Amino acid sequence: MTTCVFVQLRCKPGTTYKVAEDIALLEIHSELYSTSGEWDLLIKLYVPTGDDVGHYVNERLLSVTGIERSLTTITFKAF
Repeated sequence: MTTCVFVQLRCKPGTTYKVAEDIALLEIHSELYSTSGEWDLLIKLYVPTGDDVGHYVNERLLSVTGIERSLTTITFKAF
């Protein structure tokens, strides 16, 4: 069973659209949104069974140039 994870990203000023394009090209997300407020992007992704969430997010997502900070939320059971 995969793990559903939400990642919020803060991008360096002026890079949000480029970061979003680069993430879209990775094809690792389920959904990708531009947001207002403290964070610039919200990503929903599924981490494959057996993969460590921290390693997956760091190696697959946070290597994208222009990301300044992230906040990862791991989900548990859907109601």
